Amino acid sequence: MIFLNPAVLFGLLAASIPVLIHLLNLRKLKRIEFSTLSFLKELQKNKIRKIKLKQWLLLVLRMLIILFLVTAFARPTLKGVAIGGTTSAAKTTAVFILDNTPSMSVVDAKGSYFNQAKAAAKQLLAQLQEGDDAALILISDHSGNEIKTTTNLADFQKQIDAVKISDESGYINDALVKAAEVLSKSQNFNKEIYILSDFQQGRLAAPGSISDLSQLLNDKVRLYAFNFSGKEVYNLGIDQLKLNTQIFEKDKPVDFAATVTNYSTQPVSNLVVSLFINGERSAQQSISLNPGESKIADMNAVVKSSGFVNAFAEIEDDEIMQDNKRYINFFIPKEIPVAIFSDDPSDSKFVNLALTASNLNSNQFGNDNQTSSSLKITEKNLNQISALDLSQYDVLIIIGPGSNLSALDRLKAYVDNGGSILLMPGSNTSPQGFQQVTSALNIPSPTGASGNINSSGNGVRFDKVDLNHPVFKDIFSNADKKNIESPDIYYHFKINPEGKGESIITLADGSSFLTEYKIGKGKIFCFNTAPVLSWSNFPLKGIFAPLMNKSVFYLASKNESISHTIAGTPAIINLRNNASPQIKIVRPDKSEDFINLQNEHSSNYYEYKKTDIAGNYLVYAGSKLIDEFSVNLDPQESVTKYLSTADFENYLKKIDFKGKFINVGKNENPAKVVMQSRFGSELWRLFLAIAIILALIEMAVARNAKKELVQVSTAQA
Repeated sequence: MIFLNPAVLFGLLAASIPVLIHLLNLRKLKRIEFSTLSFLKELQKNKIRKIKLKQWLLLVLRMLIILFLVTAFARPTLKGVAIGGTTSAAKTTAVFILDNTPSMSVVDAKGSYFNQAKAAAKQLLAQLQEGDDAALILISDHSGNEIKTTTNLADFQKQIDAVKISDESGYINDALVKAAEVLSKSQNFNKEIYILSDFQQGRLAAPGSISDLSQLLNDKVRLYAFNFSGKEVYNLGIDQLKLNTQIFEKDKPVDFAATVTNYSTQPVSNLVVSLFINGERSAQQSISLNPGESKIADMNAVVKSSGFVNAFAEIEDDEIMQDNKRYINFFIPKEIPVAIFSDDPSDSKFVNLALTASNLNSNQFGNDNQTSSSLKITEKNLNQISALDLSQYDVLIIIGPGSNLSALDRLKAYVDNGGSILLMPGSNTSPQGFQQVTSALNIPSPTGASGNINSSGNGVRFDKVDLNHPVFKDIFSNADKKNIESPDIYYHFKINPEGKGESIITLADGSSFLTEYKIGKGKIFCFNTAPVLSWSNFPLKGIFAPLMNKSVFYLASKNESISHTIAGTPAIINLRNNASPQIKIVRPDKSEDFINLQNEHSSNYYEYKKTDIAGNYLVYAGSKLIDEFSVNLDPQESVTKYLSTADFENYLKKIDFKGKFINVGKNENPAKVVMQSRFGSELWRLFLAIAIILALIEMAVARNAKKELVQVSTAQA
């Protein structure tokens, strides 16, 4: 016998109270001899012996009443014995781990795995009795909310009925940890966990998340596994949708790459992959896949609108529908605000002309390099940086030393928060002055200078050009004609990316002419020569104007707009263009979520956690659309391979599970299996009943003993 509430057993000390009272109440009868009553002595002796016997009986009864009452409150339980009649089964805390991830949507002869799991859960729930409690844990749940038990089993069944398949994925191990925490707080004798899942491979535990749970999942816990898989599933999934285009312009083609995998055991021929842009079918391609094979479907389409653009790739229906779509979004600026900062207006003359020219003419370039979005250019002096709201500009062009250190700190914050900078020396910039800028931006500084200003006789030329970089995409009118006429560089700073950046153009002396750095959420393009004729003839070459334009468009294209959020993980919302204290998020199901930002920290980004639905989310400040992000299914949900019983038992060894594991076959009756393995009967009702019976006996004996005591006392008097 064990006790579920052993602390109450200290109350057994109260059994000594009747003894103390008995001892304190002992009194000697005063002996008075009457000669005329001597013949009654023998009779009185017999009665007194009976009274004393009853007094001892009362003492024992009172002690037993206290003992049985205290023991009843301590909840005595017989392990391994089920007693009917006057006893009842021990109280149970049951934790239901229900798998509602997308893979559970597979349908076999008995219906979907998910509906079978819900039906089994309701059968198990019907076996619980009044006073038992239950808790529901969904494998897809990432909310972090506290899991609570309830004794209202009718409401609990409504909870199960209301559960639907989610787009979120999850791990069995995470759900089991939550279940262990719930059971650790329970005082009930029976502690049970029911895992109702398809036990999909890859969904058991996240890498590095397995820990010792022996203290929580001890020998008092029983774990039941209900595996609903078993069918050979036909499924294909879109694992990834990428943009191969990095410079987005209206009326220009955008290249997409959709990775499709055949997760089934049968080959697939002529699978149609369709691309939809802003809800309209814009391209499609057919592919054939062998079992287990992945292929990339390359598609491109001209985007005819500016602003936020959402797209998705879609394949034909199969047995897991949720992975047949994959979403993506990007932004095409209608107008790009650009600020040019310099100490001397003549330093920015050629850059300004290149950006404002309506047509770019060169024998080497054609109309493909003309941009369809306009640039809104503002020219400022370098000393005005500290007075401006830099977040209103998509690109800053800095030409000159930037000697204001506080302003340079603002430049670093601007880049960290997603801004982009095109950095060039000015005509009077020294290596030391340029180092102030590069150091503040945390990029490699020039190690010195090479050449002579206004010395055209010994110019350095281009050595290597990375023509695969996005700034050179579509810049040539003839795809086979990709020869760049190198300028002559008379004077330049010697810059080495030092592994922190990517050299796009290098010079013959090994220094980097144009380097790209990714800092924080932003980008920096760094040139090592000034855009003036005293340093080089670069501004006069045909490459200058298109390279300036493409560089600005590339820098203005924000990587953050191309989200890769998996359902259930936080999405980052860009608030740089928001001035409203409240934002509205329109979810894929058209529901709206309002978020007040007054109490949020002053950041240009907000972490949004309610990403439980796959699709495109729209973010509004008032009626203005300020951001958009996509949420997609975890590709692991497409895998149609499942764990064996041995695999799961090996996992239980890793977490050092001390309880009893029962694997329930798919064709077994869940309720019958549980009832056969459930053990323990609580005896508190029996002990309470005995205490009540003893109390009634004590009352009867006490009343009779009192009458006899009165009679003896009267006779002696």
